Amino acid sequence: MLGVGFGFLLAGVFAAGFFGREILERSHIVSATFPLLDEVQIILDHAYLREQPSYTQRQYGAIRGLLAALGDRNTFFIEPPVAQSEADVLAGVYGGIGVLTRRNEAGLVELYPIADSPADKAGIVDGAVLIEVNGTPISGDQSLDTIDQLLRGEVKDGNGVTITTQAPGAPQPETVFIAFDVIAVPSIVWRLLPENKQLGYIQLLRFTSRTPDELRSAVNELVQAGAKAFVVDLRNNGGGLLQEAVEVASVFVGQQTVAVERAADSERQYSGSGASTVTDQPVAIIVNNNTASAAEIVAGAIQDYGRGIVIGQKTFGKGTVQQIYGLSDGSSIHVTSAEWLMPSGKSIEGQGVVPDIEMIPDINGRDVELAEAVRQLTSSLESAIP
Repeated sequence: MLGVGFGFLLAGVFAAGFFGREILERSHIVSATFPLLDEVQIILDHAYLREQPSYTQRQYGAIRGLLAALGDRNTFFIEPPVAQSEADVLAGVYGGIGVLTRRNEAGLVELYPIADSPADKAGIVDGAVLIEVNGTPISGDQSLDTIDQLLRGEVKDGNGVTITTQAPGAPQPETVFIAFDVIAVPSIVWRLLPENKQLGYIQLLRFTSRTPDELRSAVNELVQAGAKAFVVDLRNNGGGLLQEAVEVASVFVGQQTVAVERAADSERQYSGSGASTVTDQPVAIIVNNNTASAAEIVAGAIQDYGRGIVIGQKTFGKGTVQQIYGLSDGSSIHVTSAEWLMPSGKSIEGQGVVPDIEMIPDINGRDVELAEAVRQLTSSLESAIP
């Protein structure tokens, strides 16, 4: 009986093979560009047991596979909602609850509300762990881009999101509905440091289209308040727009070359268009392992020209340029098109920027890097007194 059953099974396999071959041979829709892919789709249409995903989702899967074959983690596909979210953030304005997200070492997603945002007004505190969105648990394999999109949406009456969070030290999670509002994403926060009121502290969160103007406003305000030296905090800054990063660096190095972009068959130098605002004031740059991309360009240029001391941990080492190409349905692909070098010609890709003063993060969470920056700048100001 087993032999008979096995024989029927083989017969079924061979029959399916011949049937499939007949289908393919009779088909007139196999393309000249991706014939194997079309063959596979024809087989699925006639033989697959379950309902297939939509044609769009199958196209997306094929695109991801094509890009994955390049073996380049920085060349990838983004679906329309996330692509729009990314464009909105780079523009500096979007509809949502107004939080920054990060995944901690335990893999949990933490929220950091923007000042005066709906999330801030709803009582969400820094470091609150996001547990659920609209009743759906947050999983460890969801990208931060996808989670960010869940917390954004069209601004209209009654539109918002219900989130469950666990605040640091809170006995139990809390669930709250937060209405969407227009969020102006700050790319920079600044203040005078209480340890030394002659030190201006500038934290660059990301590089958006608004960042250069925001930086110049921050510098002017701090100088008027008495700042004579500056701490520029680039920790956890994953980058953003290249030209805006060049303009930011030019605030400290003037119209000198900030970065060199090397493509397959060309090379281009990037220089800032504006005059240096911080001409001779001492500068300390703080970086860490999550300082990446455009942020590394800024740190590298300031270090190369000796305009500031770099403190912290070696940076991430993302030294390639991605062009963003929008597709016809609103999705997009990021394509590695070039690599960038520091003004000295050093490569950033895989190497990162090595700090002048390397430090190990404090296990108790104390900001020892900022403390060292304050010490270095205070010493510089004191030594400059005649």
